[in-house]
Amino acid sequence: MKKITLGVEGMSCAACSSSLEKHLNGKEGVASASVNLVMANATVEYDENALNQADIEKFIKEAGFKSTGLFVLKDESKLHKTQKILLIAYGVLTVVLLYLTMGTMIGLPVPDFLNMHKSPIVYTAVLFGLVVFYLAYGADIFRNGIKTLWHRAPNMDTLVTIGVFSGFCYSVYVMIMIFGGHVTYVDALGTHMYVDSLYFESCAVVIYFIKLGRFIDRASKNKTKQAIKDLVQITPSKAVILSDGAEKEVSIDEVKKGDTVVCKPGERIAVDGTVTRGNAHLDESFISGESKPVSKKEGDKVVAGSINYDGYLEYTAERIGKDSTISEIVHLVVEATNTKMPIARIADKVSGIFVPVVIGIALIALVVYLFFEPIGEAVKTFVTVLVVACPCSLGLATPLAIVVSEGKCAQNGILVKKSETLEIASKANAVVFDKTGTLTYGKLKISEFFCYDVLPREKVMDYAASLESMSSHPIAAAFNSPEQVLQVENFENMGGYGISGVIEGQKVIMGNAKMLAHFDIDNDREDDERALAQKGNSIVYIVIGGKIAGLFGVNDLIKEDAKPAIRKLTERGIEVIMLTGDNQATAEIIAAELGITRVIANVLPGEKAKLIKQLKREGKTVIMCGDGINDSPALASAHIGVSVHNGTDIAMNSSDVILMSDDLNKIDNLLTVGKRTVGNIKQNLFWAFFYNCLMIPIALGALKWLGIVISPMIAGIAMVMSSLTVILNALRLRLIKFNKGE
Repeated sequence: MKKITLGVEGMSCAACSSSLEKHLNGKEGVASASVNLVMANATVEYDENALNQADIEKFIKEAGFKSTGLFVLKDESKLHKTQKILLIAYGVLTVVLLYLTMGTMIGLPVPDFLNMHKSPIVYTAVLFGLVVFYLAYGADIFRNGIKTLWHRAPNMDTLVTIGVFSGFCYSVYVMIMIFGGHVTYVDALGTHMYVDSLYFESCAVVIYFIKLGRFIDRASKNKTKQAIKDLVQITPSKAVILSDGAEKEVSIDEVKKGDTVVCKPGERIAVDGTVTRGNAHLDESFISGESKPVSKKEGDKVVAGSINYDGYLEYTAERIGKDSTISEIVHLVVEATNTKMPIARIADKVSGIFVPVVIGIALIALVVYLFFEPIGEAVKTFVTVLVVACPCSLGLATPLAIVVSEGKCAQNGILVKKSETLEIASKANAVVFDKTGTLTYGKLKISEFFCYDVLPREKVMDYAASLESMSSHPIAAAFNSPEQVLQVENFENMGGYGISGVIEGQKVIMGNAKMLAHFDIDNDREDDERALAQKGNSIVYIVIGGKIAGLFGVNDLIKEDAKPAIRKLTERGIEVIMLTGDNQATAEIIAAELGITRVIANVLPGEKAKLIKQLKREGKTVIMCGDGINDSPALASAHIGVSVHNGTDIAMNSSDVILMSDDLNKIDNLLTVGKRTVGNIKQNLFWAFFYNCLMIPIALGALKWLGIVISPMIAGIAMVMSSLTVILNALRLRLIKFNKGE
């Protein structure tokens, strides 16, 4: 299966994205498709043996939309400026139009040659000429409306198109009657004649307010995408490389893997790489959310976009362009905004049937009004219902909130891979932590060592250090390699038990007490093990030639932020559980210091996943937090898997959330964002549904007996206000205060 994200033009409301998504998911060879209204793109997973990108783009065209190719975040500032100028120009024209049509009604002086009653033919001709300009301004709306109707996927543009052209055609009929010499003013008996039945101005004003609403929507969407854009633009456009011993400035595109790149104080790191010379403090806050400078020296990784505070660095270019950390982060964030929360499916289902139902209601109203009211009143009601029911706010309710929240999380070093994670986080009631590398730094040291006379003490230490040098487990860091590492043959990593290899012809095994039982080795050193465990040590046996040669007590350091983070989770009423492969005594000592009351120890990686599933069966919504090394099965089994990373390796793993720094307070922040986002979406959906439930009956004339009626112009204004309410509410999520720890 292959996954691509394509840009899509022509979507204006939830009905658009819903119909396109349904169309794509119904195509053979498409495994899944998700359409994002705010980002204006479609993410499609498909069988690459059956389909290609051209086929997907053809499907998009079939649905009445246009693919713009592979999705990229574009700088839309020029387009925005052009649209703003047009909006201002037509805004002035709209004021003039309203002055001509309503001036006499409110006592404003209107020149006789433009007065509707004194010069009806000139007045009508001017009105017709102006509305033609508006029809040209709204051509994109009409094209899309006709196209989606043709493809039996009506949307907001369809409603506007039908409404505007109905009013326009009726007004043309009235104009013909006026030009034919019929009475065109209000006579002495107060009878309304043709000139008062023109709806050209209503058609024009509706188009203007639809365009105004679109402009506001687009501006708001651009604001929500700003965090992602900032990441895209954070890497420099130039770099300095060493060529034949001399510094040479090149464009970022000219940097190749293996080049030696130079970074001086005040400059940004140009590409991801490894330091080969020098040392400095770098600001990596754009990916970690942490303002504290990070020390870098020879052998350390650096990330493109980091700011060099104070030192000279030379580093080897390793990850460039789309392979860079920044590109991967942007990809993850964009992909996350393209997934849907379960709550979002409510809006999708409603949008899928809403537009056809509204068209039906409007048609019924037209027929009924034709029996009891003049044709002009019937047409006005028909147009008003179609305009007032445009589901703009419904379409923005969920995606805007998601994009704002995803951007907020990304800015603070929390990468959420699927938006549904935020909804699950709002319901979480249990957080399970791995111990080593998650609650502790994983920076271990040997606190005590018992040697049992199988070999000299120095020899046992050399064997242990040489074997551990082959391992990637955090505990290996406690064993300093000897100056001359002994050759290890047949190295094997035995998950959950330990490691083994052959050194100088001797079989050497290192691991915990379970390892002894696994190899049927008699353990007569349990008293020493208990003594070490009571001091909070992790236990590592070394067996040489089938005999226990030594016992190491290894200590770990608890992270400074672990205790306050756990306290905050407990204050939320969330059960905190420690899950570890360490022995019970060691685990309980650390748990007591952290304030964790439930400890599950001596657990193999596979057993961790089973215990997570058991917690889920108990009805708990579980977040599992681990270092991503030995915790993949458990991370995948939890409702939400949270992986703690160092900020440079965010490749595929089993987690749903990646913390770009090891600050555990970010889990509390994730829960905060989850609750606020779901609450915000519920508010948006309420206002969107409330607006339509309230305005459609009013448009039908339900309150006419109270003297409350609305025209197509008022309907257009009301539609804009409803969208604006949802937009402003969603943007409040940018104000969420994140917990920075203590």
